[in-house]
Order: sequence, then structure tokens, then C-alpha cells
Amino acid sequence: MLIRRETPDDIPAIRAVTAAAFAGVEHAAPPVEPGGEPGEATLVGWLRGDPGWIPELSLVAVDTVGEVIGHVVCTRGAVGDTPALGLGPVSVAPGRQGAGVGSALMHAVLGAADALGEPLVALLGDPKFYARFGFRPADDHGVAAPDGSWGEYFQVRTLTGHVGNMTGTFCYAAPFDRL
Repeated sequence: MLIRRETPDDIPAIRAVTAAAFAGVEHAAPPVEPGGEPGEATLVGWLRGDPGWIPELSLVAVDTVGEVIGHVVCTRGAVGDTPALGLGPVSVAPGRQGAGVGSALMHAVLGAADALGEPLVALLGDPKFYARFGFRPADDHGVAAPDGSWGEYFQVRTLTGHVGNMTGTFCYAAPFDRL
């Protein structure tokens, strides 16, 4: 497996992997079009057209024959007026889940974000899974979720660029509000 930046040729495969990864998942965003793919598949396309898109933080996992088997993306968000990152979606092809693809993508994107000097990454997800990557409840860091009902599922991971006391409400890139 190789982790690399996405290319324009990867876009259809990323959409297919994302749609398959979130199909039938209880917490998936509803389809944008009735009967369509999970909202996460559409979201990634919307994010590419947003000013919050950071090409260096859209990564794919490819297998030994070059097939896209996973994808992760971080986009520009903010804690109050301070720039930060929102992570997600992270997607792994159903037949490759549980084999370390998601973990490799997480380590790669967090390392890339840290190398870019980013201060903090926020996400909405299962605390049992994301704790292994250093994520903690956002409240522990003084960061409020965009939706208070998210509770412990809204988490943050500070990076080397984190200085001082970043507190306030987190705001994702605008396309997240469209779901």
C-alpha cells in the first residue's frame, strides 16, 4: 500500500470508495439526492470547490496495482478566528476495512498537517477509534462543537503548531453546512 496526494485521475475512484464506505452506515449523512449516494460522497466534491480546500491534505491509499482503496481529507476550519483543520470524511473500501488502511491514512494526514505547521485537527467520530491517534474530547481543550449534541464524538488533536490557548467554537469549511 502507498499513501500519496490525490490526483485529478483519482476523483471518480475517491467518490466510489467514499460512497461504498458509507453505504448503509447508521451515522452516514443522508443522500443529497433522494435515493443517491451517502452525503459524504457528495461532500468531498463540494470541498474541492471551496476556499478551505488544501490539496496537500487530500490523500489516497492505493494498493500494489494502483487502485484507490482509501481516502482522507482535511480542510480549513477555525476555532473562533484562529485557523484550524477539520478532518473528514475518511473512507476505506469495504473489502479493505480492518486491514490498517484507515490507520495509515490517519497517520499520514496528521503528519502532513503537522509538517504544514497546523495547530489543531478536529473531527466528528467514534472516540474508541480516534483515541489511538491522539484525539480527545474537544471540551478537554476548550473547543466547542458546532452542534452541542455531538458530545464526546466531537474531538480534537493538537499538533506541534498549537500555541497558547485556542478556545472557542469550531467551524468547519462551508460545504459541511450543506449536508
